[in-house]
Amino acid sequence: MKIAVIGAGYVGSVTAAAFAASGRRVTVIDSDPRKVERINGGRSPIYEPGLDALLGSVVGRQLLTASDRYDSISEADAVFIAVGTPSLPDGTADLSYVSAAADSIGSAINPDRFTVVVDKSTVPVGTAGLVASRIEERSGLKRGEAFAVASNPEFLREGYALEDVFYPDRIVIGTMDPEARRILKQLYRPLLERHNYSSLADVIPQPAQPKADTIYFETDEGSAEMIKYVSNAFLAVKISYINEVAKLCEAIGADVTDVAAGVGLDSRIGSKFLQVSSGWSGSCFPKDTAELLSASRKYGSELTVVKAAVESNRGMHDYCVEKVRRRLKSLIGKRIGILGLTFKPNTDDARQTQASVIIGSLLELGATVAVHDPQGKAMFQALNPNLQVRYCDTGEETANGTDALLLLTHWEEYALLDWKAMRQRMRTPYMLDTRNFLRTAPWGEWGYEYEGMGIGTVR
Repeated sequence: MKIAVIGAGYVGSVTAAAFAASGRRVTVIDSDPRKVERINGGRSPIYEPGLDALLGSVVGRQLLTASDRYDSISEADAVFIAVGTPSLPDGTADLSYVSAAADSIGSAINPDRFTVVVDKSTVPVGTAGLVASRIEERSGLKRGEAFAVASNPEFLREGYALEDVFYPDRIVIGTMDPEARRILKQLYRPLLERHNYSSLADVIPQPAQPKADTIYFETDEGSAEMIKYVSNAFLAVKISYINEVAKLCEAIGADVTDVAAGVGLDSRIGSKFLQVSSGWSGSCFPKDTAELLSASRKYGSELTVVKAAVESNRGMHDYCVEKVRRRLKSLIGKRIGILGLTFKPNTDDARQTQASVIIGSLLELGATVAVHDPQGKAMFQALNPNLQVRYCDTGEETANGTDALLLLTHWEEYALLDWKAMRQRMRTPYMLDTRNFLRTAPWGEWGYEYEGMGIGTVR
């Protein structure tokens, strides 16, 4: 079985590497020559823990190659579209990259070989039909005879993508075409059976806890497309809810970490996504909630719960800035240090992060800002060229002459900083930990005023 994957980003590179590791022959297609060169050299085009080693293994075994040409599609049993679908100004998904990929597939598809075209990108309901129409128009072939289109949404967590691709909770297949279902079931069988994992133990991460068997779920195209949006919107609602609870806990003197722990013990709720933060952000939640909310309005079924979560989330960004302003009063001339630019640890993804919103607000209030991130600095700087901040090489450097430090991303290396020595670098020893990540440190002994979210203040 031969596979082509269009797009060498977070989803495409991980998906391609996993299929290659399961014994398939995979070609990654991308227009960026730097990504093509890196993959062919056995190196990851993105920062994802473990992906370099995995790519090195499958490229070395000649199971995976990369190209900027679409020739390999003529020999492929399945072609995965894993390109970006960014938000347009009105919140809807920009399908221009998906459409371009479909056109290229239509120009290269083999009329004598049945091919399954798979939408791996997060796309709105109806996109499978759009892709099929464009392939038919370009190729002159008919859907259901020479090819089929299926939806197979991804559920990868950046920073844990290899664990999620090799030990997924579920695999969702959206197509009613029986031949497409047969091919995709055969394609995924090694991952469902976790076949040959022992021989890949040096490049496949082992889960911290044993993983249950993967659920293989088949449905129609539209339902599969909807599942991804509804899943992410639900998680966004859950995060917004616990963040609102954190604000209430501060007002009445309760501890949100204990509240969340107690609530999470209920098996109907669970403990995941009950961790307080400065708000959800990143490349998925803002985009997916915007698209789902926009679609619901178009069809006269506005999802008011999702709307409230979006509004609450922006309010949480503002709430963090207000905590700093309340402590420092006027921010004109004040120096603020920011720790963390990515939306979560273990990724270099700095798209639509809470840091960009919070830093922008601090600058508007007259503060000067120094920032650090272990992996996301380059992408953040490229995406936010108008933010006039000082980029630091170390976390310690952000403390120089500052009136406040804000921890926005809970990178493990921030727990290892010499906080006692950093106190001497600061002008005002105020620390705002928006993740309650460092709450157990002896801040009072070190001379800090430490403030978390929903847990009170240590002076």
